[in-house]
Amino acid sequence: MKKIIRFIFAAAAVVLLANVCVKTIYAKFPLKYEEYIEKYATEYGLDKYMICGVIYAESCFDNKAHSGLARGLMQLTDATADWVSGKLRIDYDYDMAEEPEINIKMGCYYLSCLIDKYSNEETALAAYNAGMGNVSKWLEDARYSADGKTLFDIPYGETKRYVKRVKVFTYIYKQLYAKRRLK
Repeated sequence: MKKIIRFIFAAAAVVLLANVCVKTIYAKFPLKYEEYIEKYATEYGLDKYMICGVIYAESCFDNKAHSGLARGLMQLTDATADWVSGKLRIDYDYDMAEEPEINIKMGCYYLSCLIDKYSNEETALAAYNAGMGNVSKWLEDARYSADGKTLFDIPYGETKRYVKRVKVFTYIYKQLYAKRRLK
């Protein structure tokens, strides 16, 4: 009887510990602004979990995040925001960078343009981080691209780490949230 009671307590402790770990993981990787992510990822033909990965890498879902050069959830620079708002015909002012819906819409549009331009998600993510000018130069350089279309190496360490981080965060968000529909 004592063995059964010990087993029950041990099993209960394992279940409790597992529950705490799961809650900790979900707390570490929050999912906010689901309706906007779902809406604009779908509208622009993007993987919604990749958008979650980009947002987590850029701002950890903090809509007031500022890096010095970029702002908002998807960390758009003022120049990028000007270009995108012109394309989308949004009467944009810089205070709108912190508005989740506007920032996600503009970030998704921009990322979709980069994917269209480069026909490769990793190359597009590199351009999202380092800029189209840099990526276009790298694609013309045999040290970084064999075919002028994809990068086999990224010379900026920050950008190389960024692309890897977004891919890892995309995978994590897919594993955590794919079994339930994003709202």
